[in-house]
Amino acid sequence: MGLNGVSRVHILGGAQTDFARNWSREGKGAVALLREVLDDGLTAAGVTDEDIRALNGAGRVACFVGNFCAEQYVRQGHLGALLTEASPLFYGVPAARYEAACASGSVALDAAMTKIRAGDADLCIVIGWELMKTVDSAVCGDILGFAALQEEESEGVPYPFPKLFGRLADELMRRYRLPEEIFLDDLARIAAGNYAAARSNPLAQTRKWFMDYGEARTRGTAGNGYVSGLLAVSDCSQITDGAALVVLASDAYVASHRLSAPVYVKGYGHRMAPLRFDAKMAESASSPFLLPWTRQAALDAYRRAGLDVSDVDVFEVHDCFTSSEYAALSALGLCAPGQEHDLIAGGCLAPDGTCPVNPSGGLIGCGHPVGATGVRMFLDIYRQVAGLAGGCQVARARNGNGMMLNIGGSATTNYTFIVGT
Repeated sequence: MGLNGVSRVHILGGAQTDFARNWSREGKGAVALLREVLDDGLTAAGVTDEDIRALNGAGRVACFVGNFCAEQYVRQGHLGALLTEASPLFYGVPAARYEAACASGSVALDAAMTKIRAGDADLCIVIGWELMKTVDSAVCGDILGFAALQEEESEGVPYPFPKLFGRLADELMRRYRLPEEIFLDDLARIAAGNYAAARSNPLAQTRKWFMDYGEARTRGTAGNGYVSGLLAVSDCSQITDGAALVVLASDAYVASHRLSAPVYVKGYGHRMAPLRFDAKMAESASSPFLLPWTRQAALDAYRRAGLDVSDVDVFEVHDCFTSSEYAALSALGLCAPGQEHDLIAGGCLAPDGTCPVNPSGGLIGCGHPVGATGVRMFLDIYRQVAGLAGGCQVARARNGNGMMLNIGGSATTNYTFIVGT
């Protein structure tokens, strides 16, 4: 039991689809995706059809769907109700869709946790998904532009988000007076590290791809062309089809089912920065942090958990671009702003480093089905803390805590979660 009689939010398990798959080429759509992740996820969590039926009869189960833009990608809305097409088991179960751009999965998680803490549900099923390969890359870039201020930042702009995060790279160099060659080499190390980690992840989109440090630092070539500004292909996350699911439970559910369920949610943070990139930079001009609201989301999670950064053993961060992972390092407190080089060049972020970051491969290596990403990150830090991460498992944790940072837009929506034993 948590403080003041409020239930803890226990994590029972979950599943992720293979992010290397192209569901359109397989002739499959959203319902098939949902059926697969529901079957795998509920089985992994030890939840039976009988459990759901009993909870549904008592009004103690709910579903939460994270998705960014299915209306554009697959011409489908009303995504909570779509679960009833995946299985009649969900007839009568309250379900709804949650959206916050690339943080859609995290806002769904937050809603589920709130339902449990309020005492309104004992079992919450959280599903994040996106099918992005239904359109070509140019159209996909236009759709992703809805996560920015459309009329000023993305309308009529090809691939708006590489441009926004290219500007973030420029601002990092300018604000912290970073030598360009060293900074770009650090971004190459981030990319190469995430690709390397993905090779140990059997569900990662790029597990069979090649991108080492030498290729990542050699930008402007046929194999690593520039995308926007200083950023090249190696600096970008992927266009991905996929889903992830986690099951959360109350103290009452864990007790009634005689489960150990040692991993639970210890802390969270949710902060909103200005939507426009220019407004973000103007607001942060007086702060040591380029992304102060990302930093505050991290501080909020540490405060709620009663922990600090030294108590966390493994991190999953939002590397939609290498520049976003770079900025995340100081926001999480792993180093002071502008001092990221020593962490990156020193190998500290590697799975066997002193502060492992993205042992899954991150968004660059594992993949980035937008609505699924927050749930996938949460599932991976759960697996790390529970010792269930397989080939991605970092060395035995000293403290038994993992943390994730998921952002939406150009670090507009900022979510952090800390889970532990």
